[in-house]
Amino acid sequence: MTTLVSTTDTVTRDALAVLQPGFTGTTAPDWLLRRLGEGLASVGLFGRNIESPAQLAALTAQLRAVRDDVLVAIDEEGGDVTRLEVRHGSSFPGNFALGSVDDVDLTREVARELGRRLAECGVNLNWAPSADVNSNPGNPVIGVRSFGADTALVARHTAAYVEGLQSAGVAACTKHFPGHGDTEVDSHHALPRIDVDLDTLHARELVPFRAAIAAGSQCVMSAHILLPALDPARPATLSPQILTGLLRQELGYEGLIVTDGMEMDAIAGTYGIERGSVLAIAAGADAICVGGGLADEDTVLRLRDALVEAVRTGELAEERLADAAARVRALASWTQRARGAAPAPGADTQEGIAPGIGLVAARRAVTVTGHAAPLGEPAYVAAFTPVANIAVGDETPWGVAAELSRVLPGTGTDTYGNGSGDPAAEVLRAAGERRIVAVVRDEHRHAWMSAALDALVAARPDTIVVEMGLSEAPPRGAPHIATHGAARVCGVAAAEAITGARDA
Repeated sequence: MTTLVSTTDTVTRDALAVLQPGFTGTTAPDWLLRRLGEGLASVGLFGRNIESPAQLAALTAQLRAVRDDVLVAIDEEGGDVTRLEVRHGSSFPGNFALGSVDDVDLTREVARELGRRLAECGVNLNWAPSADVNSNPGNPVIGVRSFGADTALVARHTAAYVEGLQSAGVAACTKHFPGHGDTEVDSHHALPRIDVDLDTLHARELVPFRAAIAAGSQCVMSAHILLPALDPARPATLSPQILTGLLRQELGYEGLIVTDGMEMDAIAGTYGIERGSVLAIAAGADAICVGGGLADEDTVLRLRDALVEAVRTGELAEERLADAAARVRALASWTQRARGAAPAPGADTQEGIAPGIGLVAARRAVTVTGHAAPLGEPAYVAAFTPVANIAVGDETPWGVAAELSRVLPGTGTDTYGNGSGDPAAEVLRAAGERRIVAVVRDEHRHAWMSAALDALVAARPDTIVVEMGLSEAPPRGAPHIATHGAARVCGVAAAEAITGARDA
């Protein structure tokens, strides 16, 4: 590939500085280390880069050996969206579970412990929390990633999360501005549109972001959504009216603005990542998140050169690019100061996690409707599994089967999806005489799941139902257990509610 200008050129260094790319592997490739030396200031990590806390710490140390102030970012929301524990499930419940408890001190402490673990592994920027008000229960991409549907609740827990995370020396990145909660389309696949008026946006979507800004959120992530009331032509990530006019000028936000993943189809499928990146920086974004699906040197070079060419042709003001790069470097300086000011890990931690805080929160989030004697015999766990959205991924295990099998040896399990024939009949055959535990996720969004549960409960009224998503469907089962999320600790808490057995 032909480089447009020398890699020592200021514009080129600034173009590299605004990129947040990913890579493959559990050690840094040579090309990434080389680009860090040339001006790249940020790296994004995903589940593919992480095997263990020790390995992650070694990886981040490898990056800092080249650039001590590098921003190491990760998408670690806890709950359903975890990268640190992608292979086993999170030790922390997610936002919806925390919102259902509605104890801001608990939310702050969970975020602090999660931040401490990130900091110990060398991560200093977390693309969290989600400040979206999940006003549309049919939302295919937010759901339990939101603290809830009540605006005031979401605002107070967003602020508490930001405070807790940043007290551990990790910069919070509040997302997805100006609010992704009222969508029916996943922006990973297409461009969502929210047709609400300005009064609704200010009274609902923007309130949690105002709270996050007041709490000192160091970063805000833009959403790839079209809001005609604000900008009828361009999605928020590419909109000067939204990023500069609303976020910077009206809300007074001075921190870093980073885009959501530019390889998502809402941008890549409509503008292309090169054109989209130029428009995003011109609109007021300071950093380009790319690398969830594109994780190679060629992507970095293409985006760098697209930004440099836009400056050369006058499409992108050199001053705007320089300002964006300066904000990236300012956040990097903040993380260095915060790293030195954060408290030392407590003596009661293991791999940076206070033992119990996540499980305590998950236990408090469980609600049980109906009564039944604790299950004391091997059961049959039927997991009704929907297609996972890309943010959550399908590689992270969820459910209650593993924990029930540990407590009740001999417990069997299988998964059932849409198109499995007659799931209820198959479950009844497989279960035999064993008690059935039916585990669902967002039943209200899946007619096939509701039909299967109806048939199971009709045939076996003692069926235990565990809902690990939004609890929008009418409760049924003996009993019905809502965990408000599918983190590993939520499964443990549900198993405890089913069996009455609790580890010390």
